Amino acid sequence: MMNRSFKYQTIVHRGHPAFVLVPWEDWNHIKHILKLEKARASGIPQQVVEAHVNNNESLIKAWREYLGLTQKELAERMGMSQAAVAKFERPGARLRDSTIRKLAVAFKLEDRQLMAIKLMEE
Repeated sequence: MMNRSFKYQTIVHRGHPAFVLVPWEDWNHIKHILKLEKARASGIPQQVVEAHVNNNESLIKAWREYLGLTQKELAERMGMSQAAVAKFERPGARLRDSTIRKLAVAFKLEDRQLMAIKLMEE
């Protein structure tokens, strides 16, 4: 974590800690760490995780580049246009489960590795 002291406020309900108020900057740092951990737990390679989290690339683009594919090559594997690939490669793009399964086949990955996309976009 960061090398400065954190000042959180704990909210107690009925004698037990219920919530913690966290400064916005700290929360963004914590979210970054949580994203990394979710990705690692899903079996995503470190290079893909770093491209996604540190460079703000979509997981699809990070995977494609990690596997050495162009958008055109991925589109051909999926039976769609390069423009369609470019569209769902944008950060924040919402993907259907069926598209994620097609990506898993095209990338030769397990569904769980690409299903992490939905978890990480939340």
